[in-house]
Amino acid sequence: MTADRHESASGRRSGQVCDCKGAVAPWVEGVVTTATGAVPRARTILALRDRIGAIRARWGIGRMRYSIPPGLYAVGTPDANAPVMVSANYKLSFDHLRSALAGREAWILVLDTRGINVWCAAGKGTFGTDELVRRVESSGLAAIVSHRRLIVPQLGATGVSAHLVRQRCGFRIVYGPVRARDLPAFLDAGLRAADEMRRVHFGLRDRAVLIPVELVVGAKYFLLAAAALVLLGGLGREGYSLAGVRTAGLPGAALVIGAFCVAAILGPTLLPWLPGRAFSVKGAALGLLMVGALGAGACSRSSWPVPGLHTAAYALLLPVIASFTVMNFTGATTFTTLSGVLREMRIAVPVQIAGAVLGFGLWVAGLFVAGGR
Repeated sequence: MTADRHESASGRRSGQVCDCKGAVAPWVEGVVTTATGAVPRARTILALRDRIGAIRARWGIGRMRYSIPPGLYAVGTPDANAPVMVSANYKLSFDHLRSALAGREAWILVLDTRGINVWCAAGKGTFGTDELVRRVESSGLAAIVSHRRLIVPQLGATGVSAHLVRQRCGFRIVYGPVRARDLPAFLDAGLRAADEMRRVHFGLRDRAVLIPVELVVGAKYFLLAAAALVLLGGLGREGYSLAGVRTAGLPGAALVIGAFCVAAILGPTLLPWLPGRAFSVKGAALGLLMVGALGAGACSRSSWPVPGLHTAAYALLLPVIASFTVMNFTGATTFTTLSGVLREMRIAVPVQIAGAVLGFGLWVAGLFVAGGR
């Protein structure tokens, strides 16, 4: 069990959230005494450590360990009438929620979503009915609050069956706004959400924050592919040569890494304007634009140093790389559904594999054909 998710038995009984070394979590400030025991109180002002942790998570550093222990937490000094917010144990989600509740008195019921955010966890089933009921019962919430309302994020609705929750634990589900920052207005309006609070926007800023983690997570695969091209580039009809590494291997590796980086950055940035509905098609279109840009650049210099077979290989590989990279964004956008993603993958992945194999085969063949370099 990781330090982020570990919680000692003595810490739980005392209301403290501790890591595996017994230190109290820095985002906890004291406890609130309830009928079932002490409940840890979460700070509503994010510290520098929280902000650094968020940046690290955005860059995929320790992302799968960026979680907090599930359970009940307090914000301010809530009483039996205070609202109960439901959240995931992905710390970034929890931090957004607690900071939005600054100056408020509320309870936060954190579900064990395996360190995944509300939206994705709802799709995977970890932010769901069973876990919500289990956490209500294990926290003794019925003895802490006098009402029977749970405010669930709207983006978690796909995983929660409201009527089953009410049947099994007696709590009624009220769906809150899409974004945590709208919670104060939602609470002040008597748990009524304005139309704007129900709309999911996915603007440039929302898309741009996805870029760093994709660069970090995806880079390792394409770096391996690039390294393979560098090593194989020395092959030829006359044996292995370092000249081949320089003239074929290094350019091939550079194009692979370049195609991945361009797709990972421009894919989400230009997403609404790329042609096609399927993300794999949008990525392939971006890859074809790269091929066109390279060709135009070569024409402007009146020369194209890449031989025929390698030219054909890159014309296949660049769209395939871009298609695969952009398709990875399907699970983090508002443009897709789970069934739509699965349907797209059933069609796109075999085509991508076939294109990659054919492109790689042409590239290797170009090493051995006369004039291939």
